[in-house]
Amino acid sequence: MKEDGQTMSDDFINLTIEDLSDEHLCCIIRSRKPHKGIEAKRLWLSDRLKEGHVFRKLNAKAAVFIEYAPLERAWVPIIGDNYYYIYCLWVSGDYKGKGYGKLLMEYCLTEAKEKGRSGVCMLGAKRQKSWLSDQSFAKRFGFEVVDDTDRGYELLARSFDGTISSFGKNVKNEEIENKALTIYYDMQCPYVYQSIETIKLHCERNDVPVSFIPVDTLQKAKELPCVFNNWCVFYKGRFETVNLLDKSYLERILKK
Repeated sequence: MKEDGQTMSDDFINLTIEDLSDEHLCCIIRSRKPHKGIEAKRLWLSDRLKEGHVFRKLNAKAAVFIEYAPLERAWVPIIGDNYYYIYCLWVSGDYKGKGYGKLLMEYCLTEAKEKGRSGVCMLGAKRQKSWLSDQSFAKRFGFEVVDDTDRGYELLARSFDGTISSFGKNVKNEEIENKALTIYYDMQCPYVYQSIETIKLHCERNDVPVSFIPVDTLQKAKELPCVFNNWCVFYKGRFETVNLLDKSYLERILKK
């Protein structure tokens, strides 16, 4: 029960380098033992927080959080002056429908305005993708489609001063020379580690060539030949998805 004067916003904390090792990272993974994906994310965050990355979470063991960063330092192939980029805004389970998502989005937009940012942008799609934040929710806050790709991905932005952000020209390529299954990734998402392990095992058992390419610098992220939020998949030289793959999804791609 809240004491007099307390509000829902008091329930949130912003991660710092000092408390990063102790805080729950809000993802749906449940494990009492050390989880390699979560530890990899902690390492990734330890560097990003120094660059202005914000991880704001409900002060509970729950998947209620937002992650965003200055666009010029965000590991995505998106360009624009003086914007914030939202990697992820997530509210799950019993916490849905209680206003937490609204509070998180408003916090990001308010901070952007207070710091003189030109706007905020995020990755979306014409049809909602399971690993992307809800773009219909974002549009309630004034986000609009400002760029798109031939494969149905969209860049949503809320501009405060009329300037726009856009996908880098390289994003529109959506093709690479390597015809084998090729996956670009970084360790921002704790699920990336286990998705890689699943794919490696399946490809080894079925003699499927696969190439994993770590995106381990900002420059590599900005120069990627497709949209990217922490993961992207190519097969037969063509871009397929930014969704993480389970066995059934992988098999569907390999049948093409």
